[in-house]
Amino acid sequence: MRLPSRRPSLLGLSVPATCFLLGFFVIPVGFIVYYSFGYKPGLLAPVATTRLSLDRYSEALSGPFGDIFSSTLRIAAIATLVCVLVAIPFAEWLAVHVPRQHRLTVVALLIIPLCTNYLLRTIGWQVALSDNGWIVTVLTKLHLIDDGLGFLNTQGAVQLGLVYNYLVFMILPIYVALDRVDPAIRNASRDLGAGRIRTAIEVTIPQAWQGIASGCLLVFIPMMGDYLTASILGGANGSMVGQLVAAQFLTAQNWALGSATAVVLILATLVAVIATMILLRLIRWILNAQRAIRLTEEPTS
Repeated sequence: MRLPSRRPSLLGLSVPATCFLLGFFVIPVGFIVYYSFGYKPGLLAPVATTRLSLDRYSEALSGPFGDIFSSTLRIAAIATLVCVLVAIPFAEWLAVHVPRQHRLTVVALLIIPLCTNYLLRTIGWQVALSDNGWIVTVLTKLHLIDDGLGFLNTQGAVQLGLVYNYLVFMILPIYVALDRVDPAIRNASRDLGAGRIRTAIEVTIPQAWQGIASGCLLVFIPMMGDYLTASILGGANGSMVGQLVAAQFLTAQNWALGSATAVVLILATLVAVIATMILLRLIRWILNAQRAIRLTEEPTS
């Protein structure tokens, strides 16, 4: 006689994850969406929903709000692109040229800085980029600059801080993708006459495509909502939407406008992610089409 199976069903296994998503994502976002249709009734009350309208969305998209949205998108996009350009050669070096017995050590060195508090790492860059920091001191002694660097409290400083804080999240998925590639494929490409650059474009990058896409998602989405980096390194010139949302909730006590701004940020990030994924697929299709054309070409006699 066969005993009844005690293995849990798929529905039972999904209950913890479903409860987690409902409690910490769906319900909180639902409140944000609901408050975004409300208004601020007075000085003491942060939000009221007795009269629902879309007025807060028009406020969120008008005046300085729209400029900050476009600035945030530009800062996050440039920082993500820099992360990709730095992560691909580093991940290839780690996956191809570093001996396997030493790769775990290099990965550990990448992860160890994440054990330090995010705020402390960002403040460290604020100290280094200040007029009394070591970077300015070294450049002054080398007679490369005469006065302060003037880099702090700019969009460039925010992009530098974002790249520093999120670069490891771009390197790791690309490294995992490249580590699974058979080295014989790269060796065959070089044996057939392809140089390093052509091998990287036609072999390495297509093989790491999933890692690149995953890294872009892991990096771009939190960059769009980043609050600390822009507050510490950006000042007035490097403001981002995360500061705007926090100011409406904490300083202005206008939860309705803050909620509308947060919803617009979520939608804008979603649209940007979808557009980026379409662009990446288009680039991949073009590279595969060009490679297929070259493979089908017959040598002329």
